[in-house]
Amino acid sequence: MKILVTGTAGFIGFHLVKRLLHEGFNVVGLDNINDYYAETFT
Repeated sequence: MKILVTGTAGFIGFHLVKRLLHEGFNVVGLDNINDYYAETFT
């Protein structure tokens, strides 16, 4: 079975995909990596 998972760059999405792959599913991961959150270090 093929499964589409969105938000795979996040903590929950990553671990969900890892589990699904371990259980033998075909997984397609999708995420939107953009500059929405500023990287600020103070």
